[in-house]
Parts: sequence; C-alpha cells; structure tokens
Amino acid sequence: MSTIMPEAENVQKAIKWISSNIEDSSTQPLHKLIESAGLKFDLSPKDSDFLMGFFRNHNKK
Repeated sequence: MSTIMPEAENVQKAIKWISSNIEDSSTQPLHKLIESAGLKFDLSPKDSDFLMGFFRNHNKK
C-alpha cells in the first residue's frame, strides 16, 4: 500500500504546483506546465495524461 500513496501524493503536489503557476502567471501554456511538473515530481506519462485531462475539464467549468 505504501507504494501507491507516493504516486498519488506526487500527482496531488503537481496539481497544486500547476494551479499556483496558472494563478501567478498565465503566460506559460498548460502543456509546458504539465511537462515541467512531470519532471519536478517524477510523474509517469499516465500521470501527465491525467493532469492534462484534469485541467482541461476543470477549465471548462
């Protein structure tokens, strides 16, 4: 069980980090922020795809 939590924590941290960067400055494209978050938080391609969908769906609301 402990191997699953760090991945979820990293995705949560990435969401917070991306959200903060979007609020601070919207000049950087979303895909670049997600790419940077993937490197910063050591995310898998699947996690990055999830983030892209999460922010696209979140912005539609």
